[in-house]
Amino acid sequence: MRGLLMLVLLGLGVSGLVGCEQEGPLERAGERADRAAEDTGRAIDDATER
Repeated sequence: MRGLLMLVLLGLGVSGLVGCEQEGPLERAGERADRAAEDTGRAIDDATER
């Protein structure tokens, strides 16, 4: 019984890692939003340094 539980947990862990490698449209949109926020922050920093 304990071996079966360990096998199931290992399978779930491996499937979770594989699922994280696939990028969906929401993740791509989030990355674009992150880049936009970073660009905006840099622009604000540049404008306040002058």
